[in-house]
Amino acid sequence: MEQTLVLVKPDGVQRGLIGQIITRLERRGLKLIGMKFMQVSTELASTHYEAHVGKPFYEGLVTYITSSPIVAMVWEGKDAIQIVRTTMGATNAAAAAPGTIRGDFAVEIGRNLVHGSDGPESAAREVSLFFKSEELVNWKRETDLWIRE
Repeated sequence: MEQTLVLVKPDGVQRGLIGQIITRLERRGLKLIGMKFMQVSTELASTHYEAHVGKPFYEGLVTYITSSPIVAMVWEGKDAIQIVRTTMGATNAAAAAPGTIRGDFAVEIGRNLVHGSDGPESAAREVSLFFKSEELVNWKRETDLWIRE
């Protein structure tokens, strides 16, 4: 099964949307295997966003993600990365389709509520940044037989 990292960013936490975001991912059939409420350090933010070092928006990303607590989660399922990204909607919230998290709750790219890994390599890297392997719970969900053939 594929795993992916999802972050409810500071705006999602401050706006009280944690539960709605979790509900949407659960309703898609994904399984939550790790979750923590945390304050991101500057060091973790810098590592997480290292691909953007030198870009004009880098400092703003680090300042923003460290400005307030986040919820970090690991979701698991067949095609989990694509399912999460489809459920989140376009990165630019103004272009996100209605029915997606960003399309329903966000209006601009700088406050787009959630982060989701964009591929298998980044998912593995990002999960390991936010979670130790022993913090992820391998569990059997009884409803899985009703979600997948």
